[in-house]
Amino acid sequence: QVQVVESGGGLVQAGGSLRLSCKAPRMIFSVYTGYVVGWYRQAPGNQRELVARVDSGGTTNYSDSVKGRFTISRDNSRKTVFLQMNDLKPDDAAVYYCNLHSESREYWGQGTRVTVSS
Repeated sequence: QVQVVESGGGLVQAGGSLRLSCKAPRMIFSVYTGYVVGWYRQAPGNQRELVARVDSGGTTNYSDSVKGRFTISRDNSRKTVFLQMNDLKPDDAAVYYCNLHSESREYWGQGTRVTVSS
C-alpha cells in the first residue's frame, strides 16, 4: 500500500512563509522517480485546484496565482517533494494535498491545512 504523507502546514501571518513536504516512504525508489508529483489545494466552498507540479525530469508548472511566490522541488533520494510558499496571502489558505500520478496509478495524501491570518 502506497502511503503519501504531507506535513508542514500551520498558521502564518500574511507575508510569511511555510514549507510543505510530501513523502512516499514505502514507494520503491525506481518507481517513485517516474511519478509526477503535484500539490493541490481546496478552500471551503471551492473546487480542488492545482497549485504546482514537478515531473520526473524536474520540469515544473505553477498556477498563475502562485507564480513567483511558491517553489516546488523534489528530492528523489528522499522520495520527497517540497513546496516552499513565500509571501503568503489570505487567499492561499486551504487544505493542501499532495498527488502522485503515473499513466496507470494515482495516489493522494490526507492533506495539510494552511491558515493565513491577515
